[in-house]
Amino acid sequence: MTLEPDLFPLQVQQKRLVANDIWLFRLVHPKGHALPTFTAGAHVTVKTPGGQKRNYSLCNNPFETAYCELAIKHERQGRGGSQSMIEQVQEGDFLQVSMPKNDFGLIDQAKEVIFIAGGIGVTPLLSMLRQMHDARSMHAHARFRFYYCARDKAGAAFVDTLQALSNTSEMGEVSFHFDGGNPGLGLDLWPVLEKPTAAHIYCCGPLGLMDAVRDMSGHWPQGRVHFESFGASTGQQFEPSEAFEVKLLSTQQIIPVAAHESILEALRNNGHAVPSSCESGTCGSCKLDLISGVVEHRDFVLNDEEKHHHIMVCVSRAFSGVIEIGL
Repeated sequence: MTLEPDLFPLQVQQKRLVANDIWLFRLVHPKGHALPTFTAGAHVTVKTPGGQKRNYSLCNNPFETAYCELAIKHERQGRGGSQSMIEQVQEGDFLQVSMPKNDFGLIDQAKEVIFIAGGIGVTPLLSMLRQMHDARSMHAHARFRFYYCARDKAGAAFVDTLQALSNTSEMGEVSFHFDGGNPGLGLDLWPVLEKPTAAHIYCCGPLGLMDAVRDMSGHWPQGRVHFESFGASTGQQFEPSEAFEVKLLSTQQIIPVAAHESILEALRNNGHAVPSSCESGTCGSCKLDLISGVVEHRDFVLNDEEKHHHIMVCVSRAFSGVIEIGL
C-alpha cells in the first residue's frame, strides 16, 4: 500500500450490518497501538477502494482508543464511495485514514442539549451521547433530549444502543420517530423549537430535516444551533446538470464532462490527478484556477471575489459551452 500524505493505515477488525443498508466498520491499529484521541462529533477522511476520499463521522465513545468505528450507509445512487466501502472492503483489509478532525464539537459547558438525528446522521450524535454518559463529571448538570427520525426501525442504526443509554442515564431520554416514508407522520419539530431556551441544538441528517430545523430555529440565539452536513445544501437551488467541456490551460486539451459526472471525475478518467477530500464542495482541496468561462458555483468555500478566479471542480459546473481551468 502506497500511503498518501496525511493518511495512515488502519485494519478493518470488524464489519457488520447494523440496519438496512447501514454497515459498521471497526478499525484498529495494525500493531495494536492506541489510536489518536478525538472529541465527540469528529470525523475522519477515508480513502475508499474506489479511490475517492470520503469524510465519515466517528460514532464510538471518544474515551475508547483501542479502536474507532464508522457507520456507512450504502448509497446505491451515490458517487461510488459508500458502494466501494461496502461492496469491496472485508475484515482484515487495510484502509488509509486521516487524523480525526472536529468541526461539530459538543460544547462542554452546555447545560441542556437537544439532539436531532435523521437516518445515518445519528453517527456523530451517538458519539456525543456516549461522551455525555461516560463523562458525567464534565457534564455534571447537563440534560439532553435526543430525537431520532427514520423511515422505520429496520432502517435505523443503533436503536438498541440508544435505548440502553437512555435507560441507564439520569440525564435525559431518547425518543424515536418513524414516518414510514411519509414526512407528515414524523416528528413535529415546532413544539421542540418554538420557544428558545439555554439549550444547544445539534442536528445531522438528510437535507429536508436540516432545512426544517434551520427554518424553525432562526429565532434562537446565534451560536446555539449546530449542523453537520458534509456539504448538504443550505437551500441553494441549481439548474439541472448538463454536459459541457473543460479546456486545460497547460496543453489546451479539451475534456468532455457528462451530465452525470463532475469535472473532478472527468479529469481523473482522463489521467489527471487532482487533490480532493470531501468531494462535496466544503473542504477546498480541489480548488483550481478559473481562466475563462461562465461557472455555476455549487461549493460552500469560495467567497464572491474568489469565484471570479477559482473553481471547486468536485461540484461546480459550466453553465454552457467550455470553461478553461489552470491545469
